[in-house]
Amino acid sequence: MRYTGGVISDTVTGISTKPTTVEYLVVAGGGGGGKRGSRGGGGGGAGGLLTATGYGVTPGITITVTIGGGGAGGVSCTAVAGSSGANSVFGNLTAQGGGAGGAFAGVSGGSGGGGSTGCPGGSGTAGQGNSGGSASGSAGGAGGGGAGSIGSVPAVGCNGGAGGAGLVSSITGTPVIYAAGGGGGTYNGNLVPGLSANGGNGGSISPFIGYSAYVNTGGGGGGNGSAQGVNPTGAGGAGGSGIVVIRYPNYLAPAASTTGSPTTYIAGPYRVYIWVASGSITF
Repeated sequence: MRYTGGVISDTVTGISTKPTTVEYLVVAGGGGGGKRGSRGGGGGGAGGLLTATGYGVTPGITITVTIGGGGAGGVSCTAVAGSSGANSVFGNLTAQGGGAGGAFAGVSGGSGGGGSTGCPGGSGTAGQGNSGGSASGSAGGAGGGGAGSIGSVPAVGCNGGAGGAGLVSSITGTPVIYAAGGGGGTYNGNLVPGLSANGGNGGSISPFIGYSAYVNTGGGGGGNGSAQGVNPTGAGGAGGSGIVVIRYPNYLAPAASTTGSPTTYIAGPYRVYIWVASGSITF
């Protein structure tokens, strides 16, 4: 049979051709937002993001999938950076976990965490993300880096800096923003916290907490907010967990086996597999 266009079901007799390449999206866990006591904490850096077409696969060879968890926010009543996110893996591709938002300096990672008062942001990983913002001369926290841009420095000294932009992918069939940096927290609370698209917003006053990123987006958590003369109890927000998605033309055969319970469906001309828990695939 000669294929001449359109969709051919893999249930048709004789149609069992396996894919040799796939398109992929691999996003690591985002970093948690920082906690800086009586100052604004830095936003967490987004998890590293890798996406491209043409990844080679071999029938009968199992490919391992690892989903990185998001980092925890810095804890209450202490000046502690959040924890960095964990790596996500598809075969020989590794997306680096997002750097923690700073209690002082931001931590490096897939994208770097934002710095807190007077301190620099962490560095991002080339090809995966961007640096966190630096909060030098500011009492507010800087935003964490995102896959699309660096984290912002507070525009007004006590405001929180916005998280770096994420990237939009429609690999699942629906456009989603992945790997946005977390917003930095404010100082004095009556000003503007750093905001984020799918990462966590920074904290302001009542509550002082930094907000957590959405799960399975790799966004960074928001830094805590504070008020003058107050050591608030609010912690930094948690980073979002990662995700792995692959797709290939739907006229090719489905995988022989999978683990990790990926979601599988047909979206237009593509067969899609989505992991939010670690597992594997064999074609």
